[in-house]
Amino acid sequence: MKKSTLTLTLGLLMGSGTALADSGKSSIEARLMALEQRLQAAEQRASMAENRADAAEKQARELAAVQQKTQTTTAQVEQRTAKLEQKASDKGGFEFHGYARSGLLMNNSAAKTQGGPSVTPAGETGGHVGRLGNEPDTYVELNLEHKQTLASGATTRFKVMLADGQRSYNDWTASSSDLNLRQAFTELGHLPTFTGAFKDSTVWAGKRFDRDNFDIHWIDSDVVFLAGTGAGIYDMRWDDNARSNFSVYGRTFGDIENRENTAQNYILSLNHFQGPVQLMVSGMRAKDNDERRDLDNHLVKHDAANNGVHALLGLHNESFYGVREGSSKTALLYGHGLGAEVKSIGSDGALLPDANTWRLASYGITPLGGGWHIAPALLAQTSKDRYVKGDSYEWATLNLRLIQEITSNFEMQYEGSYQYMDLRPQGYNSRNAVNGNFYKLTVAPTLKAGDIGEFLKRPEIRLFATWMDWDHRLDNYAKSDSFGSNGFVAGGEWNFGVQMETWF
Repeated sequence: MKKSTLTLTLGLLMGSGTALADSGKSSIEARLMALEQRLQAAEQRASMAENRADAAEKQARELAAVQQKTQTTTAQVEQRTAKLEQKASDKGGFEFHGYARSGLLMNNSAAKTQGGPSVTPAGETGGHVGRLGNEPDTYVELNLEHKQTLASGATTRFKVMLADGQRSYNDWTASSSDLNLRQAFTELGHLPTFTGAFKDSTVWAGKRFDRDNFDIHWIDSDVVFLAGTGAGIYDMRWDDNARSNFSVYGRTFGDIENRENTAQNYILSLNHFQGPVQLMVSGMRAKDNDERRDLDNHLVKHDAANNGVHALLGLHNESFYGVREGSSKTALLYGHGLGAEVKSIGSDGALLPDANTWRLASYGITPLGGGWHIAPALLAQTSKDRYVKGDSYEWATLNLRLIQEITSNFEMQYEGSYQYMDLRPQGYNSRNAVNGNFYKLTVAPTLKAGDIGEFLKRPEIRLFATWMDWDHRLDNYAKSDSFGSNGFVAGGEWNFGVQMETWF
């Protein structure tokens, strides 16, 4: 029994050892596997941390680059601002501006021809026609300005303009030059002691064109032109939408070499703007104008007016007559006596005291789409008892200019003009009564550096072909008139040429 018991005990011990060995082995393997898993997890966390570190480093580099760029841009802006501020306060703030046109005009026989916006008989009283392909002259305006902004905020401006116009094609034209000093004036603005309605207003004195003159460019006619030597104040403000200008101008009639000539026209003008509406009223007086004498001491016009009034009602739209994008301007003008020259206010000393003139002007600019742009214009006038009792001058011009964009530097321009005139001068200046129609069509391939399709952007270089015709009876208006002159009679006229035009 003892032997069996011993054997059994030994067997149990040996079996238990084997079991313990197997159990230990499994525990080690489990721990090793867990350790391996933890190592793998640690590697993953390390990899993720490394990726985050790389991303953070990349973001830091990008942020540093942005900061550097921002600092550079800020420095550039500060430099430009400093330059602008320096320019604003610089005592040598000079500017140069100009306008010029120059061209060659010939007929279909390569011979001299007539031209100009005032080529028709109605042109004597302001009846202009389209100017595209119709200008044989060279005209230049040179403007030099000096501006300052003082420490107090006050501004100063001095401007001088030289101008010359002639029809000679030669390079040396001193003998035929019309070189003239057209403007020389000084402005003082934003004076710190001015308050109320006068705050930020501008005071001026000298020889100048009025700042708020405006024209129909493609007819080359001012709607209103106030100019001379005098003084005034601009931009007296009554509220955000209302401002007024006040001025006095002087003009001289006749030749100043004649010491007996004391007639000078003094024009007092009030120009008020209420939003887009303009109301301009002017009164004038030229004492002893009816006693004015020429250089040979002959009485110029014994029945000339000594005073006059002028009025303008205008509408300046920032759209094409309120129906589409673009711009438009319309004005109705009236003048009596010396004011009956309604375009160039106070410039005609031969008007009668009973002279009356009405004038209507309107034009607009708008894009049509597809590279097309259009600018229609209307200019009409009626004047009675102008130079001789019972005379009358009536005319109306319709003009249409079209622009077709071809490339970024090339466009086609087309212009059509029609003018009706009924002129009854009653023998004044040996003029004859006539009535009839005038027609003009122009095609002008045009080169531009940029701003294709813009009516009022220059420079331009144009080739052109123009056809014009008019009623035969218009040839009889005057012997000194363009119509009826040698080689320029009704029946159709072809003109060709090239022209440049620029302003800046």
